[in-house]
Amino acid sequence: MRGLRVVPSRRHGQERLYVCLPDGRHVAWYDREAARVHLLSGDHEDDVLAALGPFLTGTVAVGPPPVPTPLDLARLALHPDDDLAPNRPGEALLIALDRDPAPPRLRADPRRRALEAEQTVGEALDGLDGAGWHTLHSVPLPGGDRVHHLAIGPAGLFAVHTLYARKQRVRVADAMVMLGRREPRPLLRRARADADRASYALTAEVHAVLAVVGASRLDVLALPRGVRVLTDVTLGDLSRQGGVLKPADVEALHAMARDRRAWGRV
Repeated sequence: MRGLRVVPSRRHGQERLYVCLPDGRHVAWYDREAARVHLLSGDHEDDVLAALGPFLTGTVAVGPPPVPTPLDLARLALHPDDDLAPNRPGEALLIALDRDPAPPRLRADPRRRALEAEQTVGEALDGLDGAGWHTLHSVPLPGGDRVHHLAIGPAGLFAVHTLYARKQRVRVADAMVMLGRREPRPLLRRARADADRASYALTAEVHAVLAVVGASRLDVLALPRGVRVLTDVTLGDLSRQGGVLKPADVEALHAMARDRRAWGRV
């Protein structure tokens, strides 16, 4: 069959090559990680393999897609408006800046600095996908609050609150955080409150993390129990902790957390 197109796609750490008919319908996809070509119709097997030939490496299994699990069916049944998985890092800030740009006379919109911090941290967390992690960004909470990032992986669940501190000294003492010479703020209390609300929504333990972005120096003098302070460089340490959750548990918690309706009563 002529006219088959190969279209690459990467989402949530999964790389796939879709094989499409001229009218855009999918007839197969190649999952690189699983080394398997999933055929929607056996009639096109030879043509699909010919189209994918330049992309296939090593031994590749060929066959129909796997039977969907209950989690797969729940995800497919989720309305797009209720699915938080497509949220970009800083999604809420991006929308706010688009709807209400800063006045021209405002030299430095603090929202843009906050957005930079969330995008930096979000990129670092998304980089853990290959290690069995999932990260949700800008998880909305009732009252206008939100969890900046929710990381779910073998080491557990982590509600990550970001702090922009480019070229500034950060001092952490108990629940207070001092940025440069500014007045201390109870940011760790806020991070722990977000984690508590996430724990209530997901009926699972969620750990609080403050992620400091771009600080010239970070001094941690004392931390309240149950809170960690990391930088955008050391966030990868989360993936090196001992395993707490099995892969099936990670998938189940991610399926629950990505549903906006799960957060409506916290």
